[in-house]
Amino acid sequence: MSAIAWTAAVSLAAWLWLLLCQGFFWRTDVRLPPERDPQAWPSVGVVVPARDEAEVLPASLPSLLAQDYPGRVEVFLVDDGSTDGTGELARELARLRGGLPLTVSSPGEPPPGWTGKLWAVRHGIGLARAREPEYLLLTDADIAHEPDSLRRLVAAAHAGGFDVVSQMARLRVESLWERLVVPAFVYFFAQLYPFRRIGRKGARTAAAAGGCVLLRAETAERARIPDAIRQAVIDDVALARAVKGGGGHIWLGLAERVDSVRPYPRLHDLWRMVSRSAYAQLRHNPLVLLATVAGLALVYLVPPVAVLTGLAAGSTATVVPGVLAWLVMTGTYVPMLRYYRQPLWLAPLLPFTAFLYLLMTVDSAVQHYRGRGAAWKGRTYARPDAVAGEEG
Repeated sequence: MSAIAWTAAVSLAAWLWLLLCQGFFWRTDVRLPPERDPQAWPSVGVVVPARDEAEVLPASLPSLLAQDYPGRVEVFLVDDGSTDGTGELARELARLRGGLPLTVSSPGEPPPGWTGKLWAVRHGIGLARAREPEYLLLTDADIAHEPDSLRRLVAAAHAGGFDVVSQMARLRVESLWERLVVPAFVYFFAQLYPFRRIGRKGARTAAAAGGCVLLRAETAERARIPDAIRQAVIDDVALARAVKGGGGHIWLGLAERVDSVRPYPRLHDLWRMVSRSAYAQLRHNPLVLLATVAGLALVYLVPPVAVLTGLAAGSTATVVPGVLAWLVMTGTYVPMLRYYRQPLWLAPLLPFTAFLYLLMTVDSAVQHYRGRGAAWKGRTYARPDAVAGEEG
């Protein structure tokens, strides 16, 4: 057998392992756990960090203010130094639409050692704690909630005894590039952090989705959230690790009634979203970067290369493992495409999308070593320990 045939066989073995041994990451049936209404509905403080969100706020904030929740709830929108009138627009939307009480405030520029988003979250949590809520809902300014979203989150947390219940909002998928890149983004995330393992007590896997995180207030205080993660690059995963490291019980799954309204119409927009934190995910370690690039190439790029090479050379030993690996890859991607209501012909194109992600990751490292850091909404974080995570 040639070297490419052996490599294709290794790729097939890797896919069989991923299919059966990686927490069934490819399944999309991890939805909100069973719910049970509490006898008395606990109070909730909703914290929304927002920086230059005037474009999306009209589609998201009214959905929060319209929550049909039986208990006491108040929304705290923290205007993180916006220059587009985000705070004023939020007040106007509350005045016109009505609904839940809304407090709009601004903490000023973050001090050294804090990311902008987490400094805003800290300020919002401080305002909420003055009302002594039992739960905190941390949600981004681009997230729209169905009217029963908060009710169902609290009921699920109550029934399961969870300290964190987080839902990965359904991202917008309308443009061609969104169709190619967005479902794969969630697919890769689930591959890295299998949802079933996250919800299992005793398992080390911990992650959350920053757009929708319901957190017990006492758990946040015990875990020193957000102070303990103030420099976190990927703040939602850091939050989940801090809670789980302290013995907390967390749950993460796909959302059915929570959606992101932020558009990513161009490849450039999606590229920036991924590359600004990709190298941080690898802890700015060049060896981990090399291993990641090699792993992506072996798992996603080798199968189609083996098929094309084998067909050109007339080598059955190369074609067969390549085809089988490509089929397994395609089959595991189909459930995510169905979840996003996308055509299934996109599934065989996953190697192309994976190649884009490989380039985005390398670009993230290049930008880091050029000293440009991560730029987001007018802020640049040049040092590894002060890079902005998802600013929302």
